[in-house]
Amino acid sequence: MRLVLTAAALAAAICGARAADSFDYYVFTLSWSPGFCDTGGAAKQPSQCARGAGEGFVVHGLWPNSAYGANPEDCGGGAYVSGAALKLTDGVYPDEGLARYEYRKHGTCSGLDPQAYFSAVKTLRDAIIVPDSLKAPHETLTTSPEALTQAFIAANANLKADNMAISCHDGELIDVRICIAKGLTAFAQCPKVSGHTCHAASIAVAPLR
Repeated sequence: MRLVLTAAALAAAICGARAADSFDYYVFTLSWSPGFCDTGGAAKQPSQCARGAGEGFVVHGLWPNSAYGANPEDCGGGAYVSGAALKLTDGVYPDEGLARYEYRKHGTCSGLDPQAYFSAVKTLRDAIIVPDSLKAPHETLTTSPEALTQAFIAANANLKADNMAISCHDGELIDVRICIAKGLTAFAQCPKVSGHTCHAASIAVAPLR
């Protein structure tokens, strides 16, 4: 059987191949919702930050990342996201608006269509284990970036400090960034990311709202 591509399909295939070659690994970012909300996020995501929302770690994004230089963004093409693809984001992203935005800005640079991209996001979210102490704290935890790193390492086999970073702002935990190999089956070394982990002596993990 001979496969005949339309001009549009051929362009999409070429774009996808180029996109897949334009980065070295992914950065999978889990946002700590209470910290995000405390440091300006409430104005951006009012439903996520509403009292009683009860959100802890939520997916911020899966970002194609370059080991050196600028990271690819807004690669264009295939930005339409179907309802079937969005169903995969239920309970993963805090809302569909963020999911759509993330695909347009980052997913289009992965070489994956929306359904494959969000399937990868959901699989990673299910695979990454959040330490028990961070699943549903109802009072502020005072800890250190090193202790948070070790807690994630203890909970996730094969994860190492050079595969991740802790982000903080104004003394609070903001997110945890974990580097994933392009094949989406292993962690990746990422000095550019891990080298920018929070260096504060201590940080607060705000409680669920």
